[in-house]
Amino acid sequence: MSELKTKPTGASVDDFIDSIESETKRDDCRELLSLIGKITGEKPKMWGTSIVGFGDYHYKYKTGREGDWFLSGFSPRKQSMTIYMMGGYTDTEELLPKLGKHKTSVGCLYVNKLADIDMKVLEKLIKKSVETLKKTYKEFN
Repeated sequence: MSELKTKPTGASVDDFIDSIESETKRDDCRELLSLIGKITGEKPKMWGTSIVGFGDYHYKYKTGREGDWFLSGFSPRKQSMTIYMMGGYTDTEELLPKLGKHKTSVGCLYVNKLADIDMKVLEKLIKKSVETLKKTYKEFN
C-alpha cells in the first residue's frame, strides 16, 4: 500500500499565511485558525506545503489501509478555501442549506470567502465533524 505523501511538517503556519497574496484570504485564514483551534483545542500545524491541520488521529479502514490525519483544517486554494470536514456531514442536513454559498465533497467544504457564509453555522458543522471523528476513531495522538 502506498504511504500518504501529506504529513505534518515543521513549517511555520504564520509564515505560510503571511505568504498568501490575497489580503482577504489571509484574513479568512486567521479567522479559521481561531475558530478551528477553539473547536478542537489543538494548535495548528502545517501538513505538507499548503494545508493547516489541527490535532491528529490514527485511522484504519476495513481494507487494511491506515494512517494519521488531522481532525479538521483548511487550505487557501486558488479557486476557493477548502475546509476539511474529516468526520463528514453526519446529521447536518438542516445546517448545510443555512450555511450560505458553498460546495461540498465527501470530506471537504469549499467556500470562496468567509463573508459568503454564516460563521455560526460553519462552527456547528466543524463541531459535528470533529465529534463524529472522535466517536469513530479512538486513537488520538
